[in-house]
Amino acid sequence: MPRKGPVPPREIPPDPKYGDVLVQKLINKVMKDGKKSVAEWIVYTALEEAAKEVNMHPVELLHKVIEKLKPEWEVRPRRVGGATYQVPIEVPERRQISLAIKWLVQAARERPRGRGQYTMIERLKAELLDALNERGGAYKKKEETHRMAHANMVFSHFRW
Repeated sequence: MPRKGPVPPREIPPDPKYGDVLVQKLINKVMKDGKKSVAEWIVYTALEEAAKEVNMHPVELLHKVIEKLKPEWEVRPRRVGGATYQVPIEVPERRQISLAIKWLVQAARERPRGRGQYTMIERLKAELLDALNERGGAYKKKEETHRMAHANMVFSHFRW
């Protein structure tokens, strides 16, 4: 932590194809070992194929998916009097987006490679469509987070 005030958030430039910052964040999250062109190819292809299936613009599809995956609550551990409580807190907007993208990519990577879904493009596309229909690993993660927060609402007075 810096001594002289908070660190300003980094400005992420929009992606070259659609000019959208959210698409660029997804590309950055998909990227492995600095291979940005591969990540761009994966994301653009998956978005276009998924958008074609639901007759939407790819950027609009991504925004809807992220909106459905954004968590409103999460739990954070707080030590009070020697005991650790899982205290529910509201999630800031930036973190909501980060978590949604992280869960989306994580769920796509963990998706089984069967049923014709062998490439990352196919798995990301399937996860996008599942999230749009409120199914899939990423949506399950959001629901699990909300369930944990709701179950621990009795400790919400420990927030500070």
